[in-house]
Amino acid sequence: MLLASLLATAALMQDTVRFTPTIQQPTFAVREPVLTVKPNTVLISRTHFGPYYTPEDGAFPGEVGPVFVEGATTNDMLVVEIIKVRPNYKYAAAKLYPDFGGLAADARVRMLNDPNPGRRYLWQLDTVAMTGTTTLPNSRMKQVTVDLRPMLGRVAVAPRGGEAFTGLWPGNYGGNMDAPEVKEGTTVYLPIFHDGAYFYFGDGHARQGQGEVAGTGLETSMDVVIRLDVIKGKPIDWPRLEDKDYIMVAGSARPLIDAFRLAHIELIEWLEQDYGFDKWDAYALLGQVAESSVANIVDPNYTVVAKFPKRFLPR
Repeated sequence: MLLASLLATAALMQDTVRFTPTIQQPTFAVREPVLTVKPNTVLISRTHFGPYYTPEDGAFPGEVGPVFVEGATTNDMLVVEIIKVRPNYKYAAAKLYPDFGGLAADARVRMLNDPNPGRRYLWQLDTVAMTGTTTLPNSRMKQVTVDLRPMLGRVAVAPRGGEAFTGLWPGNYGGNMDAPEVKEGTTVYLPIFHDGAYFYFGDGHARQGQGEVAGTGLETSMDVVIRLDVIKGKPIDWPRLEDKDYIMVAGSARPLIDAFRLAHIELIEWLEQDYGFDKWDAYALLGQVAESSVANIVDPNYTVVAKFPKRFLPR
């Protein structure tokens, strides 16, 4: 009975805000907020729609935000609980670019090999059956259908100081991490570099493989429900994630080994601070039970997600 009473009280204290975004932001930065909310607010919204997703093709849409969270300070962490991420459009688009992608030539470096051919794949989405289908015109198997695994490629706060990063960049502020782990049922914890946090989101993927190796996921428009909250007095250095099975940290850098190191070092610090592990005990245990995924190898910074299985945490 006490638990039921506490849950009912929490529900009464929780605000719900419906917000239809109209301004597409080109960067993650401090700017005039599009919305101000209190901590423990459920935000019902959507990502921006863009012609990139349509059969006709066109520009990629910008970010939603910033959302100013009252009472959030640089001594706190922002809580982003992802309650719902669902495609709301019948198409998704994925492209191969001549100079962008994990296996493509680099636009910033001269290569002896010819660039990859540019190619666009339009996927038809069934948002009831949660499947996507596209054609493979030059293959023996002319068509393929996959199950959808919706996610948000971008959740972010405004970066440190006066910095501004375009939507392609991930960093310690979150940003374009392109981690499939950022899905329904996951809570993302972000550091705060400016009072109010200035929260952004966007880049819905109906599905994306680990690494986003070809450069894009199934890019499309999403309905989004998230809960924004603040944990007071607990600053962090890198984005942390949690679902029912893992605590996780996302590190972003180049070269890839630095992203790997950053993610695992922050994970050890989390185990020290919140779960009572000695640093070297945590390091040793990671050597036996840690898991990791390469979220993206295509952005200006690469992203690695370091994972610690919850079943090995103290009870």
